[in-house]
Amino acid sequence: MNYGPLLSIHIASGGVAIVLGAVALSVKKGGKIHRRTGLLFVYAMLAMGATATLLELVHRSTATNLVSALLTAYFVGTGLTTVRPASRLTRLIDASALTLAIVLALFALLGGIKGINNPGLSPGGVPFRTIGVMSFFLGTVLLLAAAGDVRYMRAGKPRGRPRLARHLWRMCFALFIAAGSFFSIRERVAKVLPEPFTTGPMRALPILLLFGVMFYWLWKVRSRRALPVSDESDAQMATTPAD
Repeated sequence: MNYGPLLSIHIASGGVAIVLGAVALSVKKGGKIHRRTGLLFVYAMLAMGATATLLELVHRSTATNLVSALLTAYFVGTGLTTVRPASRLTRLIDASALTLAIVLALFALLGGIKGINNPGLSPGGVPFRTIGVMSFFLGTVLLLAAAGDVRYMRAGKPRGRPRLARHLWRMCFALFIAAGSFFSIRERVAKVLPEPFTTGPMRALPILLLFGVMFYWLWKVRSRRALPVSDESDAQMATTPAD
């Protein structure tokens, strides 16, 4: 079977997602450009996750990329519903996402225990113990995210800065999962980027930059230096197609 077209779509959607994510992080939050690029970013991330799942299941018959795709869908989905008007559909998505987060958290924690106790290397060349540590990290983040979902569903949509912060970190974390699954394996990077970009420090640099930008905007949103976020601006964001 020829996997070329599917792989091309996967690579293209991933590249587009990175560009759109960078634009959305750079422009004025809540503005038209931010909302439009944010929506396209969600579509690109979902396309990337779907094609990665198909490639993994058809070519290797493992669940690695399936889990990554579900994680990505969870974070972009809940990030998007945070800034959408409440409806039956958004409530259904939030309830389904909470269930998914709990299941994935348990899966990640069990995988972490298994990985830490395995001294070998994965088929991709990554030490299982490194994968185990990352699994514990993801499991912890998912449990915290699920706790936030419960609070969110009980108290209603947050407004102002808390709303923007929830939307921001979930979108950034979805991008981190996608970027991490690519840059963590040297062979994958070597197929797309020149040799100088395949070293450990160069592969870690995009992840560090992403977290740096995320924490900067979280600080800016939470601090007094952030632009005022009024109920009127919340209403404007809620009536637009997406953030």
